[in-house]
Amino acid sequence: MSVLRVGNASGFYGDRFSAMREMLTGGELDVLTGDYLAELTMLILGRDRLKDPEAGYARTFLRQLEECLGLARERDVRIVANAGGLNPAGLADAVRALADRLGIPVRVAHVEGDDLGAAHPGALAAHAYLGGFGIAACLRAGADVVVTGRVTDAALVTGPAAAHFGWAPTEYDRLAGAVVAGHLLECGAQATGGNYAFFQDGDVRRPGFPLAELHADGTSVITKHDGTGGFVDVGTVTAQLLYETGGARYAGPDVTARLDTVRLGQEGPDRVRVEGVRGEAPPPTLKVGLNRLGGFRNEVAFVLTGLDIEAKAALVREQLEPALGKIADVRWELARTDRPDAATEETASALLRLVVRDADQQVVGRALSGAAIELALAGYPGFHVLAPPGKGAPYGVFEDVYVPHGAVDHVAVLHDGRRVSVAPPPAQDTVVLAHVPEPRLPQPLPPGPVRRAPLGLVAGARSGDKGGDANVGVWARTDDAWRWLAHELTADRFRELIPEARELPVTRHQLPNLRALNFIVEGILGEGVAAQARFDPQAKALGEWLRARHLDIPESLL
Repeated sequence: MSVLRVGNASGFYGDRFSAMREMLTGGELDVLTGDYLAELTMLILGRDRLKDPEAGYARTFLRQLEECLGLARERDVRIVANAGGLNPAGLADAVRALADRLGIPVRVAHVEGDDLGAAHPGALAAHAYLGGFGIAACLRAGADVVVTGRVTDAALVTGPAAAHFGWAPTEYDRLAGAVVAGHLLECGAQATGGNYAFFQDGDVRRPGFPLAELHADGTSVITKHDGTGGFVDVGTVTAQLLYETGGARYAGPDVTARLDTVRLGQEGPDRVRVEGVRGEAPPPTLKVGLNRLGGFRNEVAFVLTGLDIEAKAALVREQLEPALGKIADVRWELARTDRPDAATEETASALLRLVVRDADQQVVGRALSGAAIELALAGYPGFHVLAPPGKGAPYGVFEDVYVPHGAVDHVAVLHDGRRVSVAPPPAQDTVVLAHVPEPRLPQPLPPGPVRRAPLGLVAGARSGDKGGDANVGVWARTDDAWRWLAHELTADRFRELIPEARELPVTRHQLPNLRALNFIVEGILGEGVAAQARFDPQAKALGEWLRARHLDIPESLL
């Protein structure tokens, strides 16, 4: 059958508004997807729905459709998005109303069944990660627009691919290839040079959004529309492939994709072929993301300028100690951004950050803000803060649990109102996840002179969050650099380079086909991004910090 061209127009709720129009007008497409959901987004939508039961979906998607629905119809492009969030049925109705108002005949379907809130009454949002076969059922029945709630990000691609090529649920290699393509598209411009370690290799001022040319055997080519910014090469694709993944087995509700089998090749300018992907039966359980309100949070950043930074910080802590005694969680962090003999006041200053959390808003609100501001004329010399502390804001906590496939009623609600149940995989067609044995290390480089230098001169990295854990994918650009990296960057060395990880479990996974290592750092993000437990709550820059650390690197690599 023909190639299926699937594009992406959104990597998160708030991504480039014009991307939908750009993708529809920039070149040929069969399906346009949009990923609007993340762990934090589900919490935000949950809070929206507390105020308005009719809310709970990504309203930006509707505004984009207002100017693009006619374009999609004219170009015969189907739209598949998880913008339904907590209320996919409500969004489907809103899209129908929009289409009627615009006078555009559109068949709208949606997927539901992910909401498990009834089984988790203490959660603000509890949603299972569904697979792509509900989307496939909607498309096979003729839907032009399919909206979903919490499906896996890759399901936005596996669903259209299964519908187009007629794949059965047990065609694991083909499905795994589509999962990898979906993972490469899901974060939008991250596959085309955005957030890329070697961003200076091309013009990334306004990267275009990616698309995948999918084939019936599960292979694909990752590319972008001609004339758009950014670039697509083996490096940008490798970086996105490592993003927010774990070991060699990348589990999903439809299939477990073996990331250690992926082969990438530069097919031409802005074209990377993805092939060799093997798939295995999915695990017997589905992941369920639970979001709940954890309490209230407040923070203040004291600016310490000039001399005696450590002593000034100690004075603030002593002065505020009486006001902090009743607070459940108190965290201080001193960022030494100051320089000696600085030419500007800003570069002469350090930041002392105080973050507090408690179940009682009053404790972290006025009680703290009053005590902090009262120091304005009674504190260290040069006392001021970046902004006065507020009254205390609610924060969220994320955790994941797992349920059997049968605990979820996965339903495709077709454009004509018919409800089609999506059967879970039979128990005999599931396999409990197990670690893949670590592959043999490559031959080390021969001994030679070394130079103290940043890791980033020979390796790229990309990092992200998964609940309270972080992953850091690190890859080498040459075979020799890989031979050195695989031996040098052990889990213990990672802990040495990233002091925050020294007391935490760190697991290293090898992916030799990609010349890559993937590190999982458990617990470094506390209770997840919404809890904002650290300076970089989503670990977005953890990989860049690692690349900036110095090691003894063979001179032959520099």
